[in-house]
Amino acid sequence: MDMKQHCVKLSLTIHALHQCEDGHSWEAFAHYNADATGTVNVSQDPSLGGTYSGVEPMGLLSNLRPVPGSKTGLRWRKMNVQTPMGVTISVYQGHQTEGFLDQVLLASVVVERWYMAPGVRRVPITEGGLTATLFLPSGPGPFPGLLDLWGWGGKLVEYRAALLASHGIASMALDYLTPQMTKETGRMVDIDYFETAYRVLEQHPQILGSRIAMLGLSFGVGVTLRMAVYSKGLKLSCAVCISGSHVQPIDGPLEQMLTYLNKNAYKMRSDENNQVIWRDLMLPIPTDPSLKVDMGRLQCPLLLVVGEDDQNWPSSESAMDMKEMMERAGNSHLLTVLSYKNAGHLIEPPFTPFTRASTTKTDTNPPTKVMTLWGGELVAHSRAQEDAWRKTLVFLRENLYGGMKHGASFSNL
Repeated sequence: MDMKQHCVKLSLTIHALHQCEDGHSWEAFAHYNADATGTVNVSQDPSLGGTYSGVEPMGLLSNLRPVPGSKTGLRWRKMNVQTPMGVTISVYQGHQTEGFLDQVLLASVVVERWYMAPGVRRVPITEGGLTATLFLPSGPGPFPGLLDLWGWGGKLVEYRAALLASHGIASMALDYLTPQMTKETGRMVDIDYFETAYRVLEQHPQILGSRIAMLGLSFGVGVTLRMAVYSKGLKLSCAVCISGSHVQPIDGPLEQMLTYLNKNAYKMRSDENNQVIWRDLMLPIPTDPSLKVDMGRLQCPLLLVVGEDDQNWPSSESAMDMKEMMERAGNSHLLTVLSYKNAGHLIEPPFTPFTRASTTKTDTNPPTKVMTLWGGELVAHSRAQEDAWRKTLVFLRENLYGGMKHGASFSNL
């Protein structure tokens, strides 16, 4: 007689809860069936439902979203990198979708995600009128350096620079849109501000002055390309540009970038959810050479990271035009393009919670709050963040450490 053993699978819900530094709560949850021993391995077992499905080892982080009832337009950002991102991971019986605080808790643990590796040093920088923070890797160095520029939101955003320092690159997060200098004078900084930041890196005793890179996101891409091509005070080893464009008036002060965008503000449009799409402000890509950085003059390796569903900047069209310009000039061997289908504008370090749209302020007087559409689809965008980060680190390692015998620092990468 055949004996069939029937085993009942234990259904579980794993729930992640995180309180952001602004006081808002974010959550993710997934449904699993445990094995005969009652074990779930999220790196191997598929989620059967919840805020994500399938095998997602880091799904409980990358799928975090504001809890029901939160105000709309939130965007997750780590502001204090000296404290970890704490996430409470809880297990409940059954496949639950809401009311987690009312459920019977089977187990719970707090997971910490640190942005500064042990030994990384955080050094505020004010010399030369700068508003910046330098992150130095663990050890004596010397280390290659990097100037890290975020986008239009301004302020001093440190978490990417802290992560890069944790990978062996001395990185300076630079506030260039809302620095103390601008608050005091009311004027936007210009090229000399970035040259000052470069010199601070170049002259630092623990930084290799001949091996310095720039990394820009969004508006920071325009600044990075402008500096890489036209600044006589910078000699970059390489540059990384994420979700941006080379389109800008190249004659005159940096402030003309804003003037150019404001002049084209009539091209702004909204989708069916009244979310603002800004990407058309630079379209079509101009043919006038005075309105875009002359990429044919670039002399250092360049990595472009593009989300093909970027609704904020025309990064795909810009990348194609830059590639054509460099092919005509004979320097396209310096260019690497990473282009990601269904990824949006905010391509951040891996496992940063996805934000398709969030509240931003316009450059008007007084500023107006609008819901800005960044674009992207959750799974594709999360994959893009993981892949782009991994390849960015490889690119930086090859161009900043290449040819060096610097074992202690190199191992941090």
